[in-house]
Amino acid sequence: MVEAIKVRKQVTTHSGSLTILDSINMQILAGESAAIVGASGAGKSTLLGLLAGLDTVSEGDIRLAGQSLSQLDEDGRASIRGKTAGFVFQSFQLLPALTALENVMLPLELQNRRDAKKRAVELLERVGLKERMTHYPGQLSGGEQQRVAIARAFATEPSILFADEPTGNLDQTTGQHIIDLLFEVNREAGTTLILVTHDMALAARCDRTLQLVGGQLVEESDNAVA
Repeated sequence: MVEAIKVRKQVTTHSGSLTILDSINMQILAGESAAIVGASGAGKSTLLGLLAGLDTVSEGDIRLAGQSLSQLDEDGRASIRGKTAGFVFQSFQLLPALTALENVMLPLELQNRRDAKKRAVELLERVGLKERMTHYPGQLSGGEQQRVAIARAFATEPSILFADEPTGNLDQTTGQHIIDLLFEVNREAGTTLILVTHDMALAARCDRTLQLVGGQLVEESDNAVA
């Protein structure tokens, strides 16, 4: 489903070229869940952005759903993301001028789905927000906003879900509830999950853990229980 081949990411700073990721090789199969872990600055979110086609590699290639991203321009990458990927971010990324229902409907409407409202209502009910659909993000708690984000992420029935520190802005109890919900909905949908986290207990819930140190993939562990 997702493959990184000899990936390097460099950026130019005032003091010269900085290598953020170097020699990254990895493969995640359809239906797997994988956690990317590492210290702050290790390159976790950068790697997630590359895998999702939100950013471009300096060297190497990313293959998303069988498509080489390095062969595509921004419009081409956006098209692949729209067809295959869902996203859950630490900062929720909801549109403040839209209600919870409208936020979930938006990606469906962009696909001209006639069942956009029906699908959005079903998902918001699934994440426990039946009574909050007409509320705006500013009227919702952090946990409720992330529930809306989860519903939106699964709205288009993506084959892969990218989650970047999805509980980073939530208290521990709320964060635990959100993670339980995320894994439940993901399991029901059979979606491939790639999750960036600093929480090793959360990473252990995934099938595999990929550890980054200083921009390099230094360890890969199988979390499956025999």
